[in-house]
Order: sequence, then structure tokens, then C-alpha cells
Amino acid sequence: MIQASDPSGIALAELARELGSPLPATADPRVRLRGGASLETAEPWQVAYMDHVRHAESLRATLAGACIVTQRFVDMVPSGTVAIVVRDPRMAYARLLARLHPEALRPEPVLARAGGSSQCWVHPSAHIGAGVVIGAGAVIDPGVVVGERVTIGSGSVLGPHVVLGAGVTIGADCSLGASVTITHCTLGDRTIVHPGVRIGQDGFGYAMSASGHVKVPQLGRVVIGSDVEIGANTTVDRGSGRDTVIGDGTKIDNLVQLAHNVRIGRHCVIAAQVGIAGSTVLEDYVAVGGQSAIAGHLRIGQGAQLAAASRVMRDVPAGERWGGMPAKRLREWFREQATLSKLAKHRTGA
Repeated sequence: MIQASDPSGIALAELARELGSPLPATADPRVRLRGGASLETAEPWQVAYMDHVRHAESLRATLAGACIVTQRFVDMVPSGTVAIVVRDPRMAYARLLARLHPEALRPEPVLARAGGSSQCWVHPSAHIGAGVVIGAGAVIDPGVVVGERVTIGSGSVLGPHVVLGAGVTIGADCSLGASVTITHCTLGDRTIVHPGVRIGQDGFGYAMSASGHVKVPQLGRVVIGSDVEIGANTTVDRGSGRDTVIGDGTKIDNLVQLAHNVRIGRHCVIAAQVGIAGSTVLEDYVAVGGQSAIAGHLRIGQGAQLAAASRVMRDVPAGERWGGMPAKRLREWFREQATLSKLAKHRTGA
């Protein structure tokens, strides 16, 4: 795995060694790469990657100093570009970018960090409540409001106008973007929360009757694991009784809604504009395509995959791929769509 960042970039020899790929005999191992870019925009001091035939023409025309590819595409790499051959170009490229552009891994503080790693830095305009514990190296930007008895782990960054409710716990090396609000929550280590996220507010709970709707007090919390990433303007409601839970390593895109009591397992991936209704469980390694809607009180089994814009109304067994409205096994849905298409053509005489 590629090691810690180096502002002078990385030499071709070092890159090839760490990725386990031999350099072509014609390559100069001393050449240093100092950034990543797309095939179309890369310059000789940058590295690009390519992993699909749809980008073949861009690969043939690239000016990148090096390109990470699979063996299948080596012959398409132009003579002025060094081919770095790996099994998974996207993963290798991601690790390289983490070294070359560490500032892009998580939201950074707006103001420069002050002091050393043993000190925390709090902007004078921030409001810090009683009994707050702030770890070494933490950074708190302008306009932050921290309630009583909050714990902020070492190395964590709170962007401008973050609000933390009383009793919230933020783990070590977390990053909270601008205008994030978090209440009734425990956040694990190394978790990234992008701007505008709302965590821990009341869920949508009412006892309904003909005479009017009575609000059901929400008493649970939100428990979020380590190495989680939550995209901008996503909302995560607190539990109504039991807690809302997001497991370690899960990645959530922008504009997602997680209702009260939802339980998300480890290493799930949830794309943008997904809505998950209350008390539904996603087991580990579930992937949900964008704009999908999942009804309440369901169970999505381990490793299941839901296509984009799915409307899920019943449990999904582990490992299965579903899609459509209402969602069903993907092959069944494709077969139905093909049949409808044939009927429509027959009807119109096309």
C-alpha cells in the first residue's frame, strides 16, 4: 500500500514497486509524478488511470506521464506515457491520489491550524459549553456551537457553524463540514460528515386519528461507527425507542434520508437521494442505487444489491440483485420489461 504523503510527489520507480508492477525498460525511474488527472486533461507530470474500453480513444491521446491500466489496455498507451499494469486500476489510482492529494481526503478547516499536535485550536467566535472535553490537535472553526458535556476526539476538525448538542461524542480524527448539526449521537473514529448534514433530529413519528395527530416523543440516539462517510445534506433521524445505527465503513452519498430506528450494517454503500423508512435493516455489504426507496420494517440481506430507482416493498434475501417498481429479482424485472417492449411494438405495428 502507498505510504504517507510526500509534497515532492512520487518517483516512477517507487510507484511501480509499491503497486507491484515492473516499469517498462524505456521508462526513467527517476521521473516524479506530482498529481492526478483525467486522461483528457493530464500533463506529463501527472498520472491518470483507465479501466474501461469506452475510454480507449482518450487513452490513446493522453499526455499523462504515467497511466495505470490492466494488461488488456497496455497496447493502447501512447509512447510518451509509462504504463503501470495492475489488476485493479481504480483502487491503485485511489491509493496514489491519497498520497499526492491528502488535502482532498476530508473537509479541511477554513482557518490555518495553530499550535502543535499536542494542542487544540478553538476560534474565539466558537461557543464551548460546560464540561466539554477537546482532544489534542482538534481544530474548531468560527461560529461553532458545542453543547455541554460533549467529547471531541483528538485530531478532529469542526468546520464553520457546526452545532453539537449536549452529550454528543465525536471520535478521533473525524471531520465535520460546514453547518453540520449533530444531536443525540455517538460518532466513531475517522468518520467524515460533509457540509449540511443533519444527525439526531426527531424522526417522523405520530399517533394518527380522526381527531388529529399526536406527536410520539423520540427517545433514542444515533450510533455511527468508525470510517463512515456521510454525504452533504443527508439526514439521519434519532431512534424513536431503540437507536438508529450506521455500521463501520459504510459510505452514504448526498441527500439520503435515514428514518428512525434504521439499522445499516458494515461497509454498505448508499447512493444519492435514497430514502429508507423507519425500522428497516440493511445487513453488511448492501449496495443501494440512487433514488431508491425502501419501505419500513424490512430486512435487506447481506451483500444484496438494489438497482437505481428501485421501490422495495418486501424483504430482499442475502446476495440477491433486485430492481424495478415494485422491486423484484433483477432477471425477472428485465424479463418483464422486455415482454412489455415486445407487446408495445406489436400493438403499434413497429
